[in-house]
Amino acid sequence: MRVAIAGAGAVGRSIAGELLENGHEVLLIDKAPSAISVERVPLAEWLLADACEITSLDEAALQRCNVVIAATGDDKVNLVVSLLAKTEYGVPRVVARVNNPKNEWLFNESWGVDVAVSTPRLMSALVEEAVSVGDLVRLMRFSQGDANLVELTLPPEAALAGTRVGDVDWPEDTALVTIIRGTRVLTPNKEDALEAGDELLFVAAPAREEQLEDLLSVRREDATG
Repeated sequence: MRVAIAGAGAVGRSIAGELLENGHEVLLIDKAPSAISVERVPLAEWLLADACEITSLDEAALQRCNVVIAATGDDKVNLVVSLLAKTEYGVPRVVARVNNPKNEWLFNESWGVDVAVSTPRLMSALVEEAVSVGDLVRLMRFSQGDANLVELTLPPEAALAGTRVGDVDWPEDTALVTIIRGTRVLTPNKEDALEAGDELLFVAAPAREEQLEDLLSVRREDATG
């Protein structure tokens, strides 16, 4: 997979390193000569250019990229790069970094963004995820399809503890994608029984989040009252 990353700062270089380790082809683009540090990511391609300019993106052959990541520290730049990547070059997947949470509402399909990653929001979510049991935590928003990646750790008193996945009446527009149980990562099937302490990851429509949280975290009233 070929990936272009706009922004060769610490964030962009870190992403590039991870992708290269996983066998992908990476191009780093930055307009600041001081950011061009080939020795830090020697296996990447480097381009000294303004990623907001069509001529630069032509030189980068953006139409050959499977993914573009707008990872600069400037939200305006990330939006422009995302829009150009999607509308001018038809890049299948565009991921954009959100630096200021106040701008998060802009990072959607109208600006060519498929996935928006808000660093402050993600850090907050990870803190919540680490300390919350029984509360739904939103980890990431997917612009296409109006869906979120959400997590909930099943508390001991949850009504569904011990229930098989296939026997649960899940809300519409909701998919259980992973169960993390201790050090194991499980791909759920209908025969798996949920256990207290399971970390459950869902892709869910925002309108279904409250219903999902109620289903997982609240013990149903005993039939006798």
